[in-house]
Parts: sequence; C-alpha cells; structure tokens
Amino acid sequence: MNALGQPGTVVVVGGTSEIARAILTRVLLSRPCDVVLAGRPGPRLDQAVRGLRALDARVQPVHVDATDVDHLVGALRAALVGREVDVALIAHGVLPDQDALERDPVAAGRLVTVNTAAAVAVGTLLAGLMRRQGHGVIVAMSSIAGVRPRASNYAYGATKAGLDSFFTGLGARLRGTGVHVVVVRPGFVRTRMTAGLDPAPFAVGSDDVARAVLAGLDRDVVWVPRALGPVMAVLRLAPRPLWRRLDQGPSQRLLRRTLAPWVTRPRRPQTSTRGGPR
Repeated sequence: MNALGQPGTVVVVGGTSEIARAILTRVLLSRPCDVVLAGRPGPRLDQAVRGLRALDARVQPVHVDATDVDHLVGALRAALVGREVDVALIAHGVLPDQDALERDPVAAGRLVTVNTAAAVAVGTLLAGLMRRQGHGVIVAMSSIAGVRPRASNYAYGATKAGLDSFFTGLGARLRGTGVHVVVVRPGFVRTRMTAGLDPAPFAVGSDDVARAVLAGLDRDVVWVPRALGPVMAVLRLAPRPLWRRLDQGPSQRLLRRTLAPWVTRPRRPQTSTRGGPR
C-alpha cells in the first residue's frame, strides 16, 4: 500500500465476477495498479482484461478452472513469483439450482470443490505469500447464505459456511503478522449469477458491494448492506419452525415490510435550481 492506503498490486481469483470488476474499477479510478486476474478462459475474461486495461491497469491474465484445484494453485503460484501482493480478492463461485443438485450428486460435489475447496487452497497459498512479505489484505467473498443455510439453497449455503469459517479462522491465525483477512457477507446481489431469481430482502448492486468492501478493508467482517449484521444476529436465534417459514415467499415479503425502516433511510427533499422539491 502507498501512503494513502492504495494498493500497488491486486490479485483477483474470479476474474469474470461482476463484484470483482466493480471493486477493481473503483480502485483504478484512484490510481493505476498491477492486476493479476485469474479466471476461466473465454470471452468474458478477455472482456474483463480489456476493460481494466482501458482504465490504465497493467493486467496479467491467468487461465484457471476452479474445478481443478491442483492446476489452479500451480498457475497462481507461477504468476505470483517475484511479486508482492497488497490486496487479494477471492471472488469466484457458482450458484446452481438446488433441485438440479439433488438429482445430480456429482454436480453437488463439484459445487463444494469450486466454492469451498478452491477458495481454501487459494487462501492458504496467499496467506503464506503475504506472511513472508509481512503485509497484505485477503478479501474473501462469503454470503449471508452461509450464516444460516436455508432449505431452498442449503447446498450453496453449506459451501459458503465452510468458506466463511475457514477465512474467519485464517484471520485469527494471521493476527499480528501484518496480514489482514476481511470476510464479506453480502445479501442478495443483483448480478448475472442471480439473474432470473426473485430478489431477496435488502438486495444490492455490485457497486454497493464494491463501496462497502473498499471502505471496510480494516474490518474483520463486512456486511452488505450493513444493517444485515444486526438483522442476522437476531435471525440466527430464531426457532427452526420460524426460520423455515421465513424461507417462504409470503413470509419473505412480510420480513421485508417489517424490517424496511431499519435498512432504508427516507430521502430528504432536494431543492432544484428550477424551484421546488424533487
């Protein structure tokens, strides 16, 4: 980091993630930096590289597949030889249909490999590198789904619960080494991955997540939106029958109406130059 806390080198695993691209865009608007962009090869990764280079980033693409953990770690290790990493963002993942997973045990196992095993392997690699250099921030994209998995997406929730626990523990393990770990727990994020799904209460956009992450690099946990922290502290204690009901459509709508005053602020009327509030 420079004197203003801006990174010189950023590593991203999940190079086609819309959240990762939103974070990188905000970083690059402050200053150019080196970006190691690891992702599955294809048009989307190529487009991400072009977009970052248009913002004056010096981008090194790394072709990886999170279903192949051995290759992922090897390719990333080779790309980082001789580099110091200031910020690493672990943002890859998939959100399959729960019903489809229940019909395909192999796909269910692959989900764990991609969302959890690959993230654990990458986190271990980065933690070792940063510990040797004596500084760095690891940002792990978890999810509210991992805090208390729901029946409607319990397989995905389980993978995020494993990721969340690992990086929470890793952060404790690295205390005092100069390396910091941030676990990000967003709610429903409107991205390509969630397209076609009914937005859950407190839905946000990828740029909302980017702003929260960059403002919270000194924190252990970042909730997006922030109000989800106290809300989930209460819902974690909800009896199981109530929790099951909250996973149903009508109850979700009731929850949204009940908690809306806690997470939204009334907009103050703004005075237009043409006169009158707008």
